[in-house]
Amino acid sequence: MPRDIITLACTECKRRNYTTTKNKKLAKGRLEVKKFCPHDRSHTLHRETK
Repeated sequence: MPRDIITLACTECKRRNYTTTKNKKLAKGRLEVKKFCPHDRSHTLHRETK
């Protein structure tokens, strides 16, 4: 299966808030997306975790 499920963690509070999928063949590095953090109540950078 070329798409894997990944977890996104907030860079501010370090909580794992979102899950998404990514194509392993096309995206080599770690995914970084600005998303809403419900604990901080603001839009923060979320990074892919293990």
